[in-house]
Amino acid sequence: MHDVTEAPTSPRGRIRGEYLGAGIAAVLTLAAFLVPRIASEQWRSKLYAGSAPIFGNWLPHVGWGSVPAIAIAILVIRFGPAMAQWLPWRRLLTVSWVAAMAWAFALAMIDGWQRGFAARLTDGHEYLYEVPAVRDIPAMLRGFSDRILDFQPDSWTTHVSGHPPGALLFFVLLDRIGLRGGAWAGLACLLIGSSAIVAVAVTLRALGAEDRARQALPFLTIAPAAVWIAVSADAMFAGVTAWAVALLAIAVRRPLVAVGSGVLFGLGSYLSYGLVIMVVPALAVLIAGRTLRPLLPAALGALIVVSAFTLAGFWWLDGYHLVVERYYQGIAAERPYAYWVWANLAATVCAVGLATAAGLPSALRRPFDATALLVAAALCAILVADLSGLSKAETERIWLPFDLWLLAATAFLPRSSTRVWLFLQALGTLVLAHTILTNW
Repeated sequence: MHDVTEAPTSPRGRIRGEYLGAGIAAVLTLAAFLVPRIASEQWRSKLYAGSAPIFGNWLPHVGWGSVPAIAIAILVIRFGPAMAQWLPWRRLLTVSWVAAMAWAFALAMIDGWQRGFAARLTDGHEYLYEVPAVRDIPAMLRGFSDRILDFQPDSWTTHVSGHPPGALLFFVLLDRIGLRGGAWAGLACLLIGSSAIVAVAVTLRALGAEDRARQALPFLTIAPAAVWIAVSADAMFAGVTAWAVALLAIAVRRPLVAVGSGVLFGLGSYLSYGLVIMVVPALAVLIAGRTLRPLLPAALGALIVVSAFTLAGFWWLDGYHLVVERYYQGIAAERPYAYWVWANLAATVCAVGLATAAGLPSALRRPFDATALLVAAALCAILVADLSGLSKAETERIWLPFDLWLLAATAFLPRSSTRVWLFLQALGTLVLAHTILTNW
């Protein structure tokens, strides 16, 4: 299978597209940072984000991760593009995954071991806070929905209540096998989350776009999204769903593999309600593969997961409706939609970088290209999530499962400017990590 692409765009038109995409993204992001600075204190207090549009607080700082992060960035900028072209495929994936983990860990260490990594998931609003009290997993699943709404004596913490029970169950199982505490939880999220870049590359290759995958891998390796990959459960969600898409792409030629894809899609929907939107990238894979053969086995795999949780006592739709109610019991009721509906997109730019925005115009001009289809699907998923109003702020981490596919737009940047865009990606990431103390 090979990509079907349109006639090559003229160099001048391509350059104009790059500058236009990056320019619009830069202006949007600048505006999102400036508006809260010039707005009234009363309005700003309703944003509940000290460094809006990023959830965190302004605090210029350095840490022992600063030098390693800079060194990794320099190595990827200098050697990454060439290595991505000549390294054998499996070795390239391994090197990219290791480098991505190192990059994410180094960025976390800018905030220090405790603040940046080991204690991130032990906060009173996080999953690990509830883990010690879960002594009976079947009972937890049966009574999960009863504890979603706020202002009850036994209400779940913010993050547990905001997600289906699969998210809490993941950390409970880690605890059961002896991997207790924030450091082990952070390591699990780092390993699974950073593996998503490999899943993206595997997907593109399975759809006949290995060249695109090789071009995008250096950008995926030092993606700005790594700021949140080492420290949030959403990184784990991104890894699970990325491999669901990858297995579906492999199933284009080997349909039975789609059962595994369906299982992962099903698990994803029980990790976060919003991940049902991953059906959009899944459809993009089937369109790119020009086949519906994987659909039935994938549906069977998803049904296995849905049946397991339902028989255990948790009905997904009940949980979803209660979560929407809980959402408006909290600060979401005060956060202004008129700001966040576009500031969320600025936060996304911070997570994917200007290089992704620069590559978008070229990607969207190639509707029959497999990589472009996945990029367009990711963009559609983000817009659906944004317009829903159920994601106001914190989208730099919440939308990680979509952002990693959007990063594939960098495959459409000309190779002659790869290092320039990689430099801008790394610079923006390092500035963000050193000036904002993020909450995740």
